[in-house]
Amino acid sequence: MAPETAAKATAREPGQPGPTRSARVGRTGASWADAGRRLPEAFYARPVLEVARGLIGCIVEHDGACGMIVETEAYHEREPACHAFAGVTPRTRVLFGRPGTAYVYRSYGIHALLNTVCEPAGTGAAVLIRALEPVSGIERMRERRGGVADEQLCSGPGKLTQALAVELSENDTSLLDGPVRLFAGAGRTLLASRVAVGARIGITKAVDLRWRFCLEGNPHVSRPRPA
Repeated sequence: MAPETAAKATAREPGQPGPTRSARVGRTGASWADAGRRLPEAFYARPVLEVARGLIGCIVEHDGACGMIVETEAYHEREPACHAFAGVTPRTRVLFGRPGTAYVYRSYGIHALLNTVCEPAGTGAAVLIRALEPVSGIERMRERRGGVADEQLCSGPGKLTQALAVELSENDTSLLDGPVRLFAGAGRTLLASRVAVGARIGITKAVDLRWRFCLEGNPHVSRPRPA
């Protein structure tokens, strides 16, 4: 356990993002790598709630397709919805590893879900990438997703991994120099004031924590959308 780090991750709960939300996101958007350069390890080594919010507007790319992140959820070892809550196991060891590592697991035996490991090594925390707005390689996404409407290509964590062809083989690979690439999106700071906050979905534990972050009004955000 890392009490000081965990305290940072939970300091703004329950439910309130804090009055300096826009300024904070704007600063992180301006201080990391320019668009076209990968997010550095220092971006991921922060409290998981900051990373989850800061990823909105970033770009994720894999296998010839990419999209802008419009929805994320934060998970931390101190709350029971997080896989790391069980401690270090063969499955969860990735969550306790180097920040900026991909954690990919199979949900309900069907979908691969993409997460970014956060906080210093030794603390189990990650951000689930829940939805993307397609940016390029859209024809490939359409082929992989079987001809669904474009707004449905990446409007959920299982959908986006299918659209980007992310599989379990990407688990425990580096986001800093591995096959899944994350970039600071151009104009991220302009999106800061449009981040909506709500409760996580698709879980049965710690449902009161408002650790879901979405680009307000974006049609690619998964349903149900935050009020």
